[in-house]
Amino acid sequence: MITVHHLENSRSQRVLWLLEELGFDYEIVPYKRDPKTLLAPPALARVHPLGKSPVVEDDGLVLAETGAIVEYLVEKAEGRLGPPANRESVLRYRHFLHYAEGSMMPPLFAILVVNRLGLLGKPARAPLLAMFGRHLDWLENELASRDWFAGDEFTAADIMMSFPLEAARNRAGLDASRPSLTDWLERIHARPAHAAALKRGGPYAYA
Repeated sequence: MITVHHLENSRSQRVLWLLEELGFDYEIVPYKRDPKTLLAPPALARVHPLGKSPVVEDDGLVLAETGAIVEYLVEKAEGRLGPPANRESVLRYRHFLHYAEGSMMPPLFAILVVNRLGLLGKPARAPLLAMFGRHLDWLENELASRDWFAGDEFTAADIMMSFPLEAARNRAGLDASRPSLTDWLERIHARPAHAAALKRGGPYAYA
């Protein structure tokens, strides 16, 4: 049985969603954030030294990092929701699988910190949002020509992209002015497996 160490309102929601899409049996060990710091509790460090979520245990393995976990689960599922058959889609799949955390999350985290600083962070807010807006413009253009990030099929790359785009809608300027992205969010949220993961994982504030 796969065990997911699941922190509320975190990237680990994507792992639950992927497990539901793939039809794997799994169990959840839930963790609450510290109400003052919003950090993960010390108990997670007893599972993995970094004390972060998600962490997955399976067949004696302890796996951290969402992208690595996603690749492991897709391989375990014999390639389901993995890269499509053609080369161009394969390259897009790999790109977005890693772009989600490598390129999108650092500025989103910076925006989060700046927002929490109040007036002290105000001078940095506009430049950060302008920089992040270039990401959103490019992504809007990408999805204007196809339904999903890798190509014509829903893949694990779409699952990886969900968290940063949910965060972008919450705090970084993603709105109806970018219809392809907002339509994509509506379509992923309408998937039965997405709803099932929310039911299993508990409240999720969409980043």
